[in-house]
Amino acid sequence: MNFFNWVHTFIVFHVFAATPHFFLLADSSEQLPTNFLDAAKKPEVFDWMVRIRRKIHENPELGYEEFETSKLIREELDKLRIPYKHPVAITGVIGFIGTKRSPFVAIRADMDALPMQEMVEWEHKSKVPGKMHACGHDAHVTMLLGAAKILKQHEKEIQGTVVLVFQPAEEGGGGAKKILDAGALENVAAIFGLHVTPNFPIGEVASRSGPLLAGSGFFEAIISGKGGHAAIPQQSIDPILATSNVIISLQHLVSREADPLDSQVVTVGKFQGGNAFNVIPDSVTIGGTFRAFSKESFQQLRQRIEQEGEARFEGAFSKKGKRVGVATKVYVVIAQAAVLRCNATVNFFEGEKPFFPATINNNDLHEHFGTVAVNLLGINKVNDMPPLMGAEDFSFYQEVMPGYFAFIGIQNPSHEKLEQVHSPYFKINEDVLPYGAALHASLAVSYLLKHPQDVPSAEGKHHDEL
Repeated sequence: MNFFNWVHTFIVFHVFAATPHFFLLADSSEQLPTNFLDAAKKPEVFDWMVRIRRKIHENPELGYEEFETSKLIREELDKLRIPYKHPVAITGVIGFIGTKRSPFVAIRADMDALPMQEMVEWEHKSKVPGKMHACGHDAHVTMLLGAAKILKQHEKEIQGTVVLVFQPAEEGGGGAKKILDAGALENVAAIFGLHVTPNFPIGEVASRSGPLLAGSGFFEAIISGKGGHAAIPQQSIDPILATSNVIISLQHLVSREADPLDSQVVTVGKFQGGNAFNVIPDSVTIGGTFRAFSKESFQQLRQRIEQEGEARFEGAFSKKGKRVGVATKVYVVIAQAAVLRCNATVNFFEGEKPFFPATINNNDLHEHFGTVAVNLLGINKVNDMPPLMGAEDFSFYQEVMPGYFAFIGIQNPSHEKLEQVHSPYFKINEDVLPYGAALHASLAVSYLLKHPQDVPSAEGKHHDEL
């Protein structure tokens, strides 16, 4: 029996036996209708969500280019008479449901697609060549809109304000950081996020307390030599050979320098150099990602990829013949390229692709999530999961407020096995939409019930407005 099961067994049986259509929070006598899942499964709501999701899927937009997606969101919020702020972080939309006063709790969805060609042949295939919703963000937006529709119907019962965060540019662009930099969530007390996954069946969720996803950064290196004819390599300086040396050395950062019990990854996923069989190119470009859970390990990887320190070699001699140590900068990429007479530069894209911190779930919110999810879905539908080396910019929110990120299943055991996210064959089981909408709504409303009081600021004032 996993963590959620043994913690919540007694609570669930008591709640289901005594209050079949309501959940009763342990520290509150307040009750709120929680047939959110029944409401989300109603044909008129489900069909509405399916139409929205398919429209978004047909028109994918990359990070900070989600103008039509943002427009669709605003149109639906207008129909629901939900106020919002726009633009936030270029294309972002921040909606509000409830009293418009504190306490504030946020639920978030990302909007951007990936630069991939969809290979799934179906009626609502992407209409934009080279762009695809291959990570489920079309479903994320739809589930958050579904939650908004349900919550609006219960607005008078909400004891505070639910903040709807439609965020741009999760796929490497750090849209969450821009949302925070805009001051849009200044007085939010907590934030929740969901992500679809084919690793669990429909109606099941999974997460954990503490580290869930790794911190992540990107790099690109250009290794330059001297091109020439492949038949006379002695007249060239071969950057392909030098780059091969660099890639092998990068792998040693994890296999020979990292603690085996401290999960880290360095992967080179891009190698571009030359386009003829008999020509040595002038240069080669490689790119990749590095990941770790602790900030210390992450910074160590970054420094070793392009080391900012010094090493001392004792084999040098002064003009007087005295053996001396010579200090010099050591770079894995640059030094390994230099071994084969090449030059190299490294770019970490810190301006356009900010490093993502590790996604670390708050323990109190872990317990809250478990209680709500068990009450909504059932005792056997809530799973513990191990940490993953994937990354999420939801972690930026967690650096400034308590946050909780979880996965929601889309697999149907009786149907074909779904491909993983970021595959050109990735598909969404749309039966997940009501589950995600209901879980979003339940997490937010129940949090506000448990935290009814304003929290004084350091100056003794109340954070009663965003």
